[in-house]
Order: sequence, then structure tokens, then C-alpha cells
Amino acid sequence: MTFSKTALLSLLSIVLALTALAGCAGSGAKADEPFNIAVIPVQTEGQLGEAMKKLQTILSDALDREVEISDYPDYNGVVEAMNFGHVDMAFFGPLTYVVAHHKSGAEAIVVQLVKGKPLYYSYIITHKDNPWNSLDELFADPGAVSFAFGDPSSTSGSLVPGVELKARGVLVSETESKLKEVRYTGSHDITAIAVQNKDVDAGAIDSAIYDNLVEQGTIDGNQFKVIWRSDELYQYPWAVKKGTDAELIKKLQDTFVSISDESILSGFGISGFAPTSNEDYESIRVVAEQEGRLE
Repeated sequence: MTFSKTALLSLLSIVLALTALAGCAGSGAKADEPFNIAVIPVQTEGQLGEAMKKLQTILSDALDREVEISDYPDYNGVVEAMNFGHVDMAFFGPLTYVVAHHKSGAEAIVVQLVKGKPLYYSYIITHKDNPWNSLDELFADPGAVSFAFGDPSSTSGSLVPGVELKARGVLVSETESKLKEVRYTGSHDITAIAVQNKDVDAGAIDSAIYDNLVEQGTIDGNQFKVIWRSDELYQYPWAVKKGTDAELIKKLQDTFVSISDESILSGFGISGFAPTSNEDYESIRVVAEQEGRLE
């Protein structure tokens, strides 16, 4: 079979066009389309909204394209948005990132820093007026205790403290426990307010968000006691969808690392950003798998 020069040129044009389309599909939205970012609802109040507006402007300027940052009503919604390709990037908790990586290949590229380190803790807090100073004391009579977790998909607000409560024999699952009441508030600030108002006896919260809520005056730090602290946890990542172009990843990392705007940093309750990778979340992946979160 022979081909004319015109036919060969036409075939070459088609191949090049298909290659270009494949490149666009792998690297995310086209340059003339918005770069969409989804954010988990770590807080419902405070300065996070203003921080996201400023971050959106900085990223738009750096990428030379429109950037749209949207906060979602629940953690799982952000995972699904990434899974179905509705967003190009997402701000996850460690657990939700691990799930998104498992399901769709999301890739962590930037991590938050707190006091210069990418680390934080899960706290269990109670009101200062309560007599308990440890979990042993709190759960001496579990049937009399009301407890608040954050979102079921939160690392520090659910997964890690949940493992601790299971080890102590007071929690079986999200729907079964030996406690008087277990509620899921959906965000860390709501948990803190519920404890401060004595609506629950104790609750689990992200240590960095707790400190930030106190600094912002959203809660009164004098009204709380921290009666349990987890081992160190690796901080929240920003992740891009699978196949994102390496040049775009580098530009995003450089832009985040260069951010010094105090309103952005304080809004997220952090001191800065640093590059990261999937390997940094291996310990969370192990716990998530043990707890059946990756099924």
C-alpha cells in the first residue's frame, strides 16, 4: 500500500493534534479555562474565606490564568470532585488525601507548615470546669460521656482519636459505642464551640486549628483543657490531579512556598508552605488501611 505526500501530511497533522489533546488531558484544564481548586471545610468561621480570596489572586497572577477556589460542605465531596476530574487541585486533610490518591492518583505537592514544621497533633479537649485531666478519668464511666468528632473523614478530628477510643474499648464504629452520645460536627471550630458551650463533654480537634481559633478569638482558650495528644501527624497537603504537567507542578510549588501574606497564613493557621510528596503520608495510609478507609 502506498500513500501520497498529501495523505502523509494529513496523517501527520492528525497525529500531532491527538498528541496535543492528550497533553491537555494529562496536565489538567486548558490554559483558557479556569484552574479549579477545592478546599475541605476545616473551619466554618474565621478568616479562612478572606485567605482563600487572596490566595486565588496570587495563584491567578502566577499561572497567568483564572483560578477558582471553592470550599466544599464536607470532606468527602472534595475527594469525589478530584476522583471525577471536576477540579485540578485540592486542599485535603491527610486522610482525605490518602483516599484520593488511592482512588484517583491525586499527587501531594505542597504541605502546610506550623511554626516552621509540617507537623501537628490530634487533641482531645474538655471544658476547664470538668473534673477530668486524662482519658482514663474521662472514660471511667463511658456511659455518662458525650463526645464530639469533627468530619468522619478528618484525620485529627476522627481517624486518629477514633483509633485511640477503640483501643480503650469505648468506641466500636461511627454508629456503635459505649458512650452516652457520639456526634460528628463536620468541622473543628464547631467541635471547639460545642465543648466551650458544654454541649458535649469532650471533643477531638486539630491542634493547629485549635491554636488558631484561640488566637483569632473565636474561642476562649481559658475555657479548655487538653487531656490527650496524639503522636505527631504530617500536615495538610495541597494535591493536583493525576497526570498534571511537571512544569505546572513546579510553578505551583514555587508560588506556594513564596507566600508571605500574613492574612493568608493566619487564615489557615500556619507559618508557610513547603514542597511535599506522596511518600510523606505513608504512616496515615497504613492507619487508613487498617481502619478500612481504603476499601
